[in-house]
Parts: sequence; structure tokens; C-alpha cells
Amino acid sequence: MAGMATHVITGAGSGIGAAVARRLHARGDDLVLHARDAGRAKELAAEFPGARTLVGDLADPERLSWAFSHQSLPDRVDSLLHIAGVVDLGPVGELTPKTWRHQLNVNLIAPAELTRHFLPQLRASRGHVVFVNSGAGLNAHADWSAYAASKHGLKALADSLRHEEHGNGVRVTSVYPGRTASPMQAKVHQQEGKDYDPGRWIDPESVATTIVMALDLPKDAEVNDLTVRPGR
Repeated sequence: MAGMATHVITGAGSGIGAAVARRLHARGDDLVLHARDAGRAKELAAEFPGARTLVGDLADPERLSWAFSHQSLPDRVDSLLHIAGVVDLGPVGELTPKTWRHQLNVNLIAPAELTRHFLPQLRASRGHVVFVNSGAGLNAHADWSAYAASKHGLKALADSLRHEEHGNGVRVTSVYPGRTASPMQAKVHQQEGKDYDPGRWIDPESVATTIVMALDLPKDAEVNDLTVRPGR
């Protein structure tokens, strides 16, 4: 992706999203950073000078269209990077519909809705959609049902989109990181009742490297699925 590419990124506030945003910002690409509210947007704009922000609550996908209609969307989009996500663990016997809905909304329905919004621009640029999935998108373990269901669904979304948009030159990549040292991972350990040692898990920078590699691959090739596991 040579020259000044424009990337729309969710989840740029921490973890893998922040690492990817830093990498693309440092090389001079244009960033459009999604934020859940105006306060968060202000923080992101301060952290990434020159970046534009886009405000909308992923937990309420029904209202994203309305939120975006009151903001100026970028004319050009070379990549849409879905990196935001939420996790709430618990056994099926205890998870409520509210907990299910929150994870499905943020992790699956909002990415579908964002993709719908930006597809015209992505088709025009023959761009790239990257879904940061999870090892839980391939295997579901005890206490992970709702999160894993949202991520299994995200894999289906990516696979369908890839088939639909291949003829339009839009590339679609799913990345399945194992446990990554991030605020989300700290929360997971808290929910599991375990001590958190970030040194045991993947550095977000390593996942960012794989995402940027997929983006920069020449147009004659497309990374479909990329699994990244802890190396230690």
C-alpha cells in the first residue's frame, strides 16, 4: 500500500489497535480513528496528531448510521481495520441475554455495519478489510461461549465478505491472535481469577507486525487467515 493510504481503525485506544495505529501513523499514512464518544475521540486526536476521528458506539450498532450521518466520512478508504472488542466470560448456565447481546453487538454486528458503510469507498480503492478475530474464533472453551460465538460469527462474516467482494478487488483478512498482553487480557485474567503476567503472552507489537504485513502485501496476493500464537 504505497503512498498516503487512509485507514479506518476501531480499537486504536489500547493493545493491538494502538500498536497498529502507531505503526501506520509513524509512516505518514492517514488515520481515521473510531471512538465510542467525543471524550475518547479527543484523547485519540491528541495521541495521533493529524488523525481524524469518527464517533459512534459499537455497543449500539443500530445507531451507528445515525451517528455517522452527522459527521464527515472520509472520501477515500484503503483499509478498514476492525480491532475493537469486548469479552465477558461465564458459563452458559449463568450468562444473561444482556451479556450475550453486548458481545455480539460490539464484536460482530458493529463490524458488519461499519463494513456496510465503508464498502463503497473500499471498492473504489480496491481496499482491504482486516478483522482481528481471536483463537476463540476457531475453538470455544468452557466459560467462553458468548465471546467465542461472536468471534466464530466474525469469521463467517469475513469469509462471506471475501467471496462477495473478491471480484471488486477488496481483500479480506482474518487474524487470530492467541493471548496478547493488553488491557483486555488483564480483564480476562481477573475474570478467571488468575494472576496476570504480560511477559507470558504475545506483545501487541508482534500482532501489529502481522497486520501491517498483510496490508502491505502486493495486490496479486491476499492473506485470508493468519493465526498468531504465543512463542514462549
